[in-house]
Amino acid sequence: MKSERYNKGWEKLKEVDGSAGEKVIESLKDIAPEFADLLIEFPFGDIYSREKLDLKSREIATIATLTVMGNVTEQLKVHIHAGLNVGCTKEEIVEIIIQMSVYGGFPCALNGLFAMKEIFNNDR
Repeated sequence: MKSERYNKGWEKLKEVDGSAGEKVIESLKDIAPEFADLLIEFPFGDIYSREKLDLKSREIATIATLTVMGNVTEQLKVHIHAGLNVGCTKEEIVEIIIQMSVYGGFPCALNGLFAMKEIFNNDR
């Protein structure tokens, strides 16, 4: 039986990431099920469930951060999908990534734009 924190996190994960988030969790089940539980409980049960920011604002911040990191393409793709899922428009996501060229440089922005392109092409 899972904790209330886990259940709250699981519901928030589905709300934010939809099937993309569920796929991430499923991919961890055979190698690190405890980590999958932590991923559900902490980011989604504790942080995403806070009420001071709406989910769209949280995803804007997340997309920006992952773009500037430059080396987390798979997570960026999940969060671009999540951004679309919680109300970001494609145009807003393009602008978020372009804005990050100022802070992470053109290579990070290019990587982000190519990851975005892949998600947009798959969402048709």
